[in-house]
Amino acid sequence: MQRLLITGASGQLARQAAKLVLDDCAPDHLILMSRNVNALVDFAERGVDVRFGDFADQDSLRDGFAGADRMLLVSITDLENRTALQSGAIEAAVRAGVGHIIYTSGLSPAPPNPAVVAPSHHATEQRLMASGVEWTVLRNSLYADYQVAEARRAIQTGILEHNRGDGLVAYVSRKDCAAVAAAVLRAEGHAGSVYDITGPEPYSPSDLARIYGELGGTNVEAVALDTAALVRRIVSQAPNDDHSKYGAELVASFGRSIREGYMADCTNTVELLTGRPAITLRQVLEAGYS
Repeated sequence: MQRLLITGASGQLARQAAKLVLDDCAPDHLILMSRNVNALVDFAERGVDVRFGDFADQDSLRDGFAGADRMLLVSITDLENRTALQSGAIEAAVRAGVGHIIYTSGLSPAPPNPAVVAPSHHATEQRLMASGVEWTVLRNSLYADYQVAEARRAIQTGILEHNRGDGLVAYVSRKDCAAVAAAVLRAEGHAGSVYDITGPEPYSPSDLARIYGELGGTNVEAVALDTAALVRRIVSQAPNDDHSKYGAELVASFGRSIREGYMADCTNTVELLTGRPAITLRQVLEAGYS
């Protein structure tokens, strides 16, 4: 049996994927790589090969990737350095003999998508496709899990402020993204494929306001702002520092991307690749809000 490797294995998506892979994979055929190996003790105790790996340390990647046949490359959160670090990881994996790399990307990453995360996803995809090894790209929609915090704020204030226009998003659960990643990592037949991983239904801001209101037993109004106004509003509600401004601009870039239609895809990929229906946004919200 081929040896399967998952990077960033202490992260939420990667941990969930690893647990699913172990449902039908012998522990000694799974390699988990992380900068924080102490967070993977539970896997090591089951017989999984846990290795230290840091994308900024090529020596660690040489040793970490050794013997792996197929790899799930989970995108890192360092947006400033993501393109360089992930490209270096791909190059190291190729040198180590990894034959198939699966990358977790985002919807419609090609220019001119204004989402801050898009350029590094696009550049990584291009590097992967030119690598000479088999590849698969999983373009995940926005996480439904992140809408729980937004729902709480909207229920508390009675207002959903946004810059999304009437744009649509089929929010996807992290659990479904992990399930698709595990299914593709375990199986043959996905080389050269790009999959859009979304929830089962698209939602506009007005739809979200209605659902949030129903969840909280109150009325929530969707209030549209322009991008600059939304950034000012978010910054005014947080500590006045560069990190807050960057976070506000990141949120607003997603809103603009939604407004311009880059997040509108709605697919049945989750059901096709996992054999079960996708989890709905309402199910995620009800579980997170209770």
